[in-house]
Amino acid sequence: MTNLADDRRQAADAVALLGSSCADFSALPDAEVLAGQKRIAAIRRLVDTYAAWMAATIAERSRPELGLSGLAAQQGYLSPEALIQNSTGSSKGDAYKLVTVGTMMADAEAADRLVEAALSTPDADAAEVAEVEAKVPWQAPIARAVTAGTLSVDAAESIRAGLGQIDTSVTAEKLAVALEALLAEVSSLNADQVFKQARRMRDRLDEAGIAAREKQSYDDRYLRVYRLGNGNVRLSGLFAPEDGEFVLSTFDSITGPRRGGVRFVDAERAAWAKKMQDDPRTTEQIAADSLVQLLKIAGEADPGRVFGGRRPSVRVIVTEKALKGGQAGQTGQTGQQGQTGPAPTTVQTETGESGPVEPAEGAAHGQIEGNPVPISQETIDRLRCDTGTRGIKFDADGQIINVGRDERLFTEHQRAAMAVRDGGCLWVDCDRPPAWTEAHHVNEWLKNNGCTDLADGVLLCHPHHLLLHNQHWTISRTGTQYWLQPPVEVDPEQTLVALPSKRAAL
Repeated sequence: MTNLADDRRQAADAVALLGSSCADFSALPDAEVLAGQKRIAAIRRLVDTYAAWMAATIAERSRPELGLSGLAAQQGYLSPEALIQNSTGSSKGDAYKLVTVGTMMADAEAADRLVEAALSTPDADAAEVAEVEAKVPWQAPIARAVTAGTLSVDAAESIRAGLGQIDTSVTAEKLAVALEALLAEVSSLNADQVFKQARRMRDRLDEAGIAAREKQSYDDRYLRVYRLGNGNVRLSGLFAPEDGEFVLSTFDSITGPRRGGVRFVDAERAAWAKKMQDDPRTTEQIAADSLVQLLKIAGEADPGRVFGGRRPSVRVIVTEKALKGGQAGQTGQTGQQGQTGPAPTTVQTETGESGPVEPAEGAAHGQIEGNPVPISQETIDRLRCDTGTRGIKFDADGQIINVGRDERLFTEHQRAAMAVRDGGCLWVDCDRPPAWTEAHHVNEWLKNNGCTDLADGVLLCHPHHLLLHNQHWTISRTGTQYWLQPPVEVDPEQTLVALPSKRAAL
């Protein structure tokens, strides 16, 4: 405690030497600015440690069982977080973070004291000491790092939230091992990067839970449209990561030049970008107008046509293991050092080049580029049905040694023929027109040596395409007749259901 207080005083003195006004700071040379920024970060970590201790104390004295005699209730607040937010002027999120990390530190400190007491007891046997040590929370190393000043409160909360809680498949022992590895590499990362790294570790530990979390995100989706009293219409929505990234990518492509986006070499695209930059509308107004225009285009579209081709860029990165349905894949091509490595493949919702990606060490799940949330094997399989893939080979050092060609996309003419043949979503009793459908491969292209032939493709609407992959239904073909086979959980007999064309003429 004394050392921490001394560190705080020394850090405060060092920061005070930087100056006492904006003019003083503006006069500093670059080297002193960078050094000063580090000093300020150090003192903030120390002060935040004190703030977390205080937040834990307030939370302890405001426990629900204390009722109106609790500290927060006495001051007229419903929770310790509300009291802290009011007294510090911070956000609800910051107050919650201080309480959470502070409580974690208090619990770890109390557990460490019990261990010390057990070890110092002369007649304590090894079994008793081991029992006490087993009660030390797995998050204790996080708390110790914050107390030592080597980890910020923000990073500590990112680790806690990213690694998650103990459950049936992820034990405290597994989380402790992951935490040890994570703490060894977070010193050079910011809080956002720490969260992403912690979340990736959790996903590797709990790969079976990815599909359940993905389903929950999809079930939580909504879009509310309502009219205000002045006649304006307001939209409010929430989308699952996969659909949300598509929405973001769409508006990024529309408003990119206004936000410092890509500089176009093509003269026509450069002229469009210049026109967009000179547009008198705000970026938000352009986005609003574009949404209305997209809805008008969709409303006037031919419902009998299956749309395909280039879409806004949303890439999904998977390893070859995941691309082959979790089975061991082939090794990558030999690099200059004579070593081999995994062969990640990017599954894209657009055709075109992919940037360099880092292999995910054999993980049998995918990653939406730019989004920390993983996607399940079922989603990978579904995306492969309607989009192309590009293989990228890596050597053991993670260097790209070969970029393959786009594979397995249904052509526009094939989609048009499928629209005429199927007449819309082929699922039983579904009335979605071809324009609302995606192309599904009856024989999975890579896993079952399927072909991009008309006979091996059928049209399914997005909800039924999701249902087929997520619940493991299958579609087979005998001649020109397609059959739907339910999973055992739905029908133990797995009785085949005929899927006739929705076209009356056929």
